[in-house]
Amino acid sequence: MKKQFLIACLALLSFTTIPFISQAQTIKISGEVSTPLTVDAAYLQKFPQTTVVRKDRDGKDHTYTGVILSEILKGAGVTLGPELKGENLTKYLLVEASDGYQVIFALAELDKSFTDRTIILADKVDGSPLAPADGPYRIIVQDEKKPARCIKQVTAMQVHFVK
Repeated sequence: MKKQFLIACLALLSFTTIPFISQAQTIKISGEVSTPLTVDAAYLQKFPQTTVVRKDRDGKDHTYTGVILSEILKGAGVTLGPELKGENLTKYLLVEASDGYQVIFALAELDKSFTDRTIILADKVDGSPLAPADGPYRIIVQDEKKPARCIKQVTAMQVHFVK
């Protein structure tokens, strides 16, 4: 009986506190950019929506909807397209989550002139907003074998040079 009571209390606590802790409403884009940017839901609505199908840990397909990440980065003046050559190929994007988790993408991984892989900043899964534990924003990497870089609860993105 005590175990069931404890489980019920933990479940109630997670529903009442986690959404307030984990839900960052904006994403700050900074670093080696010409225009530091704060991204929110209204900003994302200006872009065409793209879908990516990705399997979860149980092998079930889910359809994520969001904006191609490189399109968002262009708004911040990130070096992409014809300028992504020479020393600019040493630039990378550091993506941070609300819990401190971080992942890195080389800018070439995000540029359509280098790859056909689609990487989006998603705000919906299967037609609904992301669950509080995953969102409100999540990076989804198409066709990557492991989901380790499909970072949840994105709060910041910084562009840096490799030193």
